[in-house]
Amino acid sequence: MMADHGNPCSAEDATYCMNGGTCYKISSMDTLSCVCNPNYKGSRCEQFQLGVTQPISNEAGLIAAVIVITLVILMVLGFIVYYIRKMLKAKEQRQQNHNQEYWKVQSRA
Repeated sequence: MMADHGNPCSAEDATYCMNGGTCYKISSMDTLSCVCNPNYKGSRCEQFQLGVTQPISNEAGLIAAVIVITLVILMVLGFIVYYIRKMLKAKEQRQQNHNQEYWKVQSRA
């Protein structure tokens, strides 16, 4: 640890780090540094950080892509169903008009 963070702080500087952080003196910069305990951050370990679990970014991207693709497929299917119903309704209307003309009695004028 000494190679990573410097030499341990003296007894009078040991209280520099808050919340149980470990104090080290970086001799090349003549400054104090802290190694914080889990759930703490900041230059002196002064900020409490709640542990957050989040899905891996790749999984989140994959989930978003699947949702988008599913929505696009549903929209395309909706348009296909709408167009087919519209065509069937037009065909039914043409047949109905044709049947009405077929049974019309022509006047003898």
